[in-house]
Amino acid sequence: MQIMRIRTSSILASLLAAACGSGETTEAEAGCTEGNAGLTVPSGFCAQIVADSVGAARHVTTAPNGDLLIAIRRPAGENTGVVILRDGDGDGVAETRNSFGIGGGSGIAFHDGFLYFGTDSAIVRWRWPDGALEPDGAPDTIVSALHASGGHGDKAFAIAPDGSLFVSIGAPSNACQVENRQPGSPGQDPCPLLEVSGGIWRFDAAKLRQTQADGERWTTGTRNILAIAVDSSGQPWGVQHGRDHLALLWRATHPIYTDEKNAENPGEEMFRLESGADFGWPYCYHDRDLNMKVLAPEYGGDGKTQGRCATVDQPQTTYPAHWAPNAMVFGTSRSFPEKYRKGAFIAFHGSFDRAPLPQQGFNIVFQPFLDGVPTGSWEVFAEGFGGRRPAGVAFERDGSLIVTDDRRGRVYRIRKVEPGL
Repeated sequence: MQIMRIRTSSILASLLAAACGSGETTEAEAGCTEGNAGLTVPSGFCAQIVADSVGAARHVTTAPNGDLLIAIRRPAGENTGVVILRDGDGDGVAETRNSFGIGGGSGIAFHDGFLYFGTDSAIVRWRWPDGALEPDGAPDTIVSALHASGGHGDKAFAIAPDGSLFVSIGAPSNACQVENRQPGSPGQDPCPLLEVSGGIWRFDAAKLRQTQADGERWTTGTRNILAIAVDSSGQPWGVQHGRDHLALLWRATHPIYTDEKNAENPGEEMFRLESGADFGWPYCYHDRDLNMKVLAPEYGGDGKTQGRCATVDQPQTTYPAHWAPNAMVFGTSRSFPEKYRKGAFIAFHGSFDRAPLPQQGFNIVFQPFLDGVPTGSWEVFAEGFGGRRPAGVAFERDGSLIVTDDRRGRVYRIRKVEPGL
């Protein structure tokens, strides 16, 4: 692989004005964009625009010195595969922007002195010099030859403290039909896609030149997981993009699948990613009305029958249909109230398949945990993105939550307003 030429630019002064508002800035407004940049956040929090127009910003991570590094899904112009944002004067707005890369990607993380990056077919890493605005040389390849054809090629990943590299390989299909997304087409049984996709693979984050064949098939039966993270114990978790088009594909022969039924089903599922687990895709989906897995119509289901789905592994909790979970981070911020330190923040990208009901899910959700498992009701933590699509979440060193948008390339910071400010 050849590293692309680095381009450097400064964010224009107009961005600073937009981020900080015009006129006098009071102490209460310091570090907050006027009107919270349009976002609605809980009382005691405020939002700030860190940068705009960084490209199709997906996952984000924080360098040891506090710089933000963002994976760009579709590189264009100055915004190549990784964009680095640096706030040199401490006002919360990035004045310096660098970029470099080897093409587009989605997953990004720091581990053991290296920056890891996921393209559609590989996981690579650069040794990261302290305080760098660019890597020192070309990347090393950790894993290559990851299945990427046919859609859902994004490679989200998480690295556990023990060096386990968990890579999600999405299935390039809706429900493994003989003719994909065609009304009435039956599902392939067994589904051949599960041999190379539709699950999580485990690799060694420190070992070079692995291929997919060298990895351990950790879990199966997950259609497409982009929201993947490890908790404080190193246990991996994921929230999957569920299937679509129950009504479009099956209402002619299955009257139960009305447009309204399709709008609310299936649930987006959170999984505890245990070794050997099988979560049932493509044979099963989670029916939110019945609160259980049911047999998909492609495999003889009628919207009520469980069949083989009674014995597959179950979700820990579920979310509204078609919300599209794109990233997740566990709450470790000491600057947030205690309740937010026991749970996960999920970036939902938003729906397209909920008509005739309104499209939903363009938000950040907080899911409480108790004793290491989801508990109680989830809550919307941030919303009001105004046509933007949340795609990445990460915590900074000071405990602020960073949110990226891949529609218009905006980067937000959500912080706790300290008493007395």
